[in-house]
Amino acid sequence: MQFNTPAGQNLFDDAKVVGKPTTRIDGPLKVTGTAPYAYERHDVTDQQLVGYPVLATIAKGRITSMDTDAAKAMPGVVDVITAPEVGEMPSPSDMNVAPLFGGNEIAQYHQAIAVVVAETFEQARAAAAKVQTEYEVDEIGSLDLQAAWEDVMDDRSDATRVGDFEAAFESAPVTIDKTYTTPSHSHAMMEPPASIAQWDDGKLTVWTSNQMIEWAQAALAKTFELDAEDVRVDSPYIGGGFGVKLFVRSDAILAAQAARRVGQAVKVAMPRPMVMNNTAHRASTIQRIRIGATRDGQITAIAHEAISHAMEGGSGENAIGQTRQFYAGDNRLIKMHLATMALPEENAMRAPGEAAGLMALEIAMDEMAEELGMDPVAFRVMNDTQVDPEDPDKPFSERNFVECLERGADAFGWADRNTAPGATRDGDWLIGHGLAGAYRGGPAMASGARIRLTPQGQVIVETAMTDIGTGSYTILAQTAAEVLGVTAEDVEVRLGDSSYPDSAGSGGQWGAASSTAGVYAAAVAMRQAIADHLGKDVEDLRFENASVRTTDKQIPLAGLSDTEIVAEDSIEFGDFRSEQVVSTFGAHFVEVGVNAYTGETRLRRMLAVCDAGRILNPITARSQVIGGMVMGVGAALMEDAAIDTARGFFPAHDLAGYEVPVHADIPAQEVIFLDTLDAASTPLKAKGVGELGLCGVAAAVANAVYNATGVRVRDYPVTLDRFIDRLPSA
Repeated sequence: MQFNTPAGQNLFDDAKVVGKPTTRIDGPLKVTGTAPYAYERHDVTDQQLVGYPVLATIAKGRITSMDTDAAKAMPGVVDVITAPEVGEMPSPSDMNVAPLFGGNEIAQYHQAIAVVVAETFEQARAAAAKVQTEYEVDEIGSLDLQAAWEDVMDDRSDATRVGDFEAAFESAPVTIDKTYTTPSHSHAMMEPPASIAQWDDGKLTVWTSNQMIEWAQAALAKTFELDAEDVRVDSPYIGGGFGVKLFVRSDAILAAQAARRVGQAVKVAMPRPMVMNNTAHRASTIQRIRIGATRDGQITAIAHEAISHAMEGGSGENAIGQTRQFYAGDNRLIKMHLATMALPEENAMRAPGEAAGLMALEIAMDEMAEELGMDPVAFRVMNDTQVDPEDPDKPFSERNFVECLERGADAFGWADRNTAPGATRDGDWLIGHGLAGAYRGGPAMASGARIRLTPQGQVIVETAMTDIGTGSYTILAQTAAEVLGVTAEDVEVRLGDSSYPDSAGSGGQWGAASSTAGVYAAAVAMRQAIADHLGKDVEDLRFENASVRTTDKQIPLAGLSDTEIVAEDSIEFGDFRSEQVVSTFGAHFVEVGVNAYTGETRLRRMLAVCDAGRILNPITARSQVIGGMVMGVGAALMEDAAIDTARGFFPAHDLAGYEVPVHADIPAQEVIFLDTLDAASTPLKAKGVGELGLCGVAAAVANAVYNATGVRVRDYPVTLDRFIDRLPSA
């Protein structure tokens, strides 16, 4: 199916299933433990051996020798496979920056250099500790991002420019010029990367935890020099994935290498202390933002310049992307710098770019509003735009940011907020209110599905889409049910297998919109297949109440055919989408209390208002948004993957040293969906919300802390040591 023009009136505009609150199909499986993590798939193949990784303890250099004799002599050990004996392997994909396994060269701390295979986990782990490695260590160079920033901050040779920023800024009656910093962040998902691998007649099967099945299949085929059809990837349930599982990681490579070597299935999980350096992280940034405005609040000049670190070949954290399109302003300067550093791989993490960029931009917008003496809501409303500021001939397909702000302000009680920073008390607590805008693109990718109608009338959906906790099973069942006139309970959804039609996968906030469109295409094909089976014109049929209604009779889907009817199709998105900006918008409102004596910060209430097209399922969409809000609280108040600058690694490598929010940190959360329709997005007029819920949250919290204390903190996380000495007198 081609999607070449905006969607018109269709069956989703009078939906009976799509858009209705529907509890998760996979919920009972999750809470009973019968939706297994990849490492727990004991039934997929017999006699699984256990692999335990051995990782490099230097950041850069090469292996000169490895002694595995003591490890091989340990009880239960079957084999030890080392990177030098395997030799260099092809990189899985252009998106994998760090080497995953093979060869002598070390490019990052905790790079996989061996895997010990044994009969039990404990035996493999004990033997891994016996592997002795000698290195030739290279100098890692400077890991000082501030020094790198000072070297390049005046270089604007290839900046993106509109108008004459310098002249407009110099002549603006009101200006700000501020610098903000964000630290590195770890994904810290519940399920670590893990895989089970088995070879059969030269063909590879990997049961894994991966967000992108088609990408994983291609990556494994390239790495092991196989045809793609000789690789099967299976990932039906994923215990969290914020981008680190977009790409094949070393667990899959180690498991496959070991399984080929020992001739038996091998399972490998990356233990938690190894995840934070071996996999990937969000890179730290330094961001300078300058804004000039008229005295009545109209932005006339805006510049956003930033730097991020990356290992050689990496891309860092593109913190300036959202500023190119979020707010109006005739004169603009945007520049992103990259500092190559010998740190573990940085790569996509939930809302890559916008998450860190809005942490700075949305504080700057508040600071500018304060300079102007304006309400921060009113300032943002005044500088809304319905066209791309860099290309005014390109409109937004659907943009309701102002409504997000105004609905949120009304629901939150913004008019009654604390207007004098540091002046409102509730016992020992200083009370503050903050807001931030949210912006994230609304991409879509080609996505397909296969639908089976059984003789018993059951609808089975098969697609290589994945579910990372986002509700994919449920919204895909709802989509098929809507088109075929059945209930969601009548639909069985099968996900995450490369033997199913290729799908968009889960990432970049494209998953829900793309995969439901793909299932819609397959369901339309099924309607045609049923019409052909009946010898009828499909336009003369109505699908309702688990039946097909013709002009003269109603035929139940159960018993429609003595054999299974199968239909398959995919959605392809036309170029017309690129003629406009398809994006999502939101507004976050937060109330905090800061203890006047200790500086402890406590969330009191949170509200998000989201504009993301049709909301396919309010229950699962709300879950996505509140999860993003929790993640934003972590970024605001506690998360900091601090760097050991002498050794080039992140020493806080577990959930004790790297703090994330827990239940006690988060109060009741409210989410409002505008439930608008974006006809340019997909046939369902839907866009994603999975990353929008994170965007801007950290800045809303930081702005609320300022409003509570009168102390502005521009360096994240906003921990009490950054402002306790400047608190108002208690």
